[in-house]
Amino acid sequence: MKVFRGSLEARGALRSPAVAIGNFDGVHLGHQALFARARELARDAGGQVVALTFEPHPARFFNPELAPPLIQTPAQKLEALEACGVDAAVVEPFDREFAALSPEAFVRTILVERLAAREVVVGQGFVFGARRAGSLETIARIGAEHDLRAHGVETVRVASIAVSSTKLREFLLLGKVGGASMLLGRDYVVEGKVVPGKARGRSIGVPTANVAAENEIIPRKGVYAGWARTPDGTIHPAVTNIGTNPTFEKADVLSLEVHLLDFSGDLYGQRIGVHFTQRLRDEKRFNSVDELLMAIREDVREARQILRAPAVSLPRSA
Repeated sequence: MKVFRGSLEARGALRSPAVAIGNFDGVHLGHQALFARARELARDAGGQVVALTFEPHPARFFNPELAPPLIQTPAQKLEALEACGVDAAVVEPFDREFAALSPEAFVRTILVERLAAREVVVGQGFVFGARRAGSLETIARIGAEHDLRAHGVETVRVASIAVSSTKLREFLLLGKVGGASMLLGRDYVVEGKVVPGKARGRSIGVPTANVAAENEIIPRKGVYAGWARTPDGTIHPAVTNIGTNPTFEKADVLSLEVHLLDFSGDLYGQRIGVHFTQRLRDEKRFNSVDELLMAIREDVREARQILRAPAVSLPRSA
């Protein structure tokens, strides 16, 4: 996938593009429906699928202190766009000048002159331009003068839930990672570098990788079954703990520690991806290391059952 840092850079480089417009934070099933429609339109015209997105998120530009946390890192978003069959991503800088564009100027300058769009796909309720005065009808009206067609895609619903980035954030912050997976069509993934911890897991025979998360949203404190992607691309079944290690200390600093079930090796300094499939339980304080190990064994057993991963033995005491 080709990435353009703005519509000016993309000028003259696209072929009969079908352009899907949005912030695309999370690239959830609703966003994926836009790309599916854009692929149909591009295929019929022999053109390219293009995602027009913005950086920073408009909410962060207008109200940085009140803006919601982002679901994905910029790199994760681009990877997800490519996985949706997007041929080119245009990451438009959202600055004061861009925010001041009238809806008419946005259509004529950005979509027609720079991107040479043939088809435009947006979601239900899409608005744009200064004072959010533009809509699908605006694109259709002005586009008719330039052989540009506008298409709206209805809100996607899963189990009667309207799929949105807002609902996805809610699920993640509540620890409802199963619900998040339902809206994403895949597991939620936190990426980060493995950094030195206090090696308590290793001391009791259950080594963990302490991950310095790059994502702004970390699921609610607790224990989760999922997967860990190592730098070589291998996926390992895993149990992840998000919390403050209350059995060992009183602390306010949240840590993300992942135990890779079928892995041995040194991951320090390397970036890994932690996939959240299902929440197992709350984090809790145990009265002894033996009680903690009993709980870990049960977490691993349950995780293996959920992930259908083969069983191996774990130590029975410290």
